[in-house]
Amino acid sequence: MSQQVRSVVVIGGGVIGLASAYQLARDGAEVTLLDARAVGQGASSVNAGWVCPSEAAPVPAPGVVSQALRWMLRPDSPFYIRPSLEPSFVAFMLRMWRYCNESDYRAGIDALLRLSEGTLELFDRYLADGVEFEMHDDGLLMACLSREKLARRRRYLDVLESAGLEPEVLEGSAVHEREPALADAVSGAIWFPHERHLDPASLVAGLRRRCGDLGVSLMEDMAVDAVSTAGDRVEAVRMGERSVAADAFVLAAGAWSGPLSRLFETALPVRPGKGYSLDTTRLDLRSPVYLSEARVAVTPLDRGLRLSGTMEFGRLDERIDPVRVGAIAAAPGRYFRGWLPPRDVVTGAGMRPMTPDGLPLLGQLGRWQNVFVSTGHAMLGVTLAPRSALALSRLILRGESDPELSAFRPDRFSRVPGWRAGRPGRPQPFTTPRGRNC
Repeated sequence: MSQQVRSVVVIGGGVIGLASAYQLARDGAEVTLLDARAVGQGASSVNAGWVCPSEAAPVPAPGVVSQALRWMLRPDSPFYIRPSLEPSFVAFMLRMWRYCNESDYRAGIDALLRLSEGTLELFDRYLADGVEFEMHDDGLLMACLSREKLARRRRYLDVLESAGLEPEVLEGSAVHEREPALADAVSGAIWFPHERHLDPASLVAGLRRRCGDLGVSLMEDMAVDAVSTAGDRVEAVRMGERSVAADAFVLAAGAWSGPLSRLFETALPVRPGKGYSLDTTRLDLRSPVYLSEARVAVTPLDRGLRLSGTMEFGRLDERIDPVRVGAIAAAPGRYFRGWLPPRDVVTGAGMRPMTPDGLPLLGQLGRWQNVFVSTGHAMLGVTLAPRSALALSRLILRGESDPELSAFRPDRFSRVPGWRAGRPGRPQPFTTPRGRNC
């Protein structure tokens, strides 16, 4: 470990922040983890729980623009953009749509696959090291109602095959042999044998406990509101009258990283994309199933069945919309035999951190020599958390820069109008709800 970095403050207690704190502590650093509320809440505990390199693809994709325009008048649609004329919102969406092309999409898949390489082995290491959580290795099935959707899914299988994921295209009776619960309306599917799934709430709880065992100081209900600097280094972060000093700092606050980055004189283009989860009684499934047209993930867990879905671009607002909940609950009716929307469900909503190109931000933040960022993982936070944490720890403690991080440089948007570093107050991407900046 570098003699210059002995102590690290991690801002944000979601799965990315917890994994970062865990890895840094395992590598010998003295770690303090700060969160503006309880650790492990929000998107980190209410997601589908998939460890799925096969789904390592950016949200901006060919055809997304036309599809989003068709869905804008449907508040129950899988992809919804809340209309807004806020300049920063419009600028973000326009920038994102520029990446909705074949070239950038394929490049994004390749970069994300490289970042997810080794994630299964790292999760095995977590278990071996005493991080307790529920995990299954049952594979993953992508179900399609239409042949057109199956054909679109097949377009990028060459990239996934090159990554060793061994996808298998199923049609006709082969679909129902793989998953008997599927209805006859499902015409095709793609089977990924190596994918896993876990209970995300158990993962963040397990990481929290193990961080405690490793001596990580957990400070909850601590909203960072200022930083103390000297030259090109940050000396401490402040939470009201309290402050915490360290040799290095990590901004890993998920969707709240955008507002918080302005404290560090760098306005990161991170906006929230809301997703929902519904927990209900268990359905007898052999593996998780992705309902391709509905864009709903169906995950069998020990405690029941989880349905996850929607991408809603708007503000930092975790309120639950019953219309969208109803759409998710009804979606499996087209895919599974005898499905009836459940009456008794436990619902949740989480804010995914989104970037214009759909790729994470990993590396040094702005002009600061000792501040780093790990955010923007979109819907891949669980899949990418271990590898992101490992790469970040090596960068901070050893000064080793992973070549795979070049695609995720935080300064790659520095030339985007309105997002320049050094203009912390202009423009303001969105208003931070009180006490919810991590």
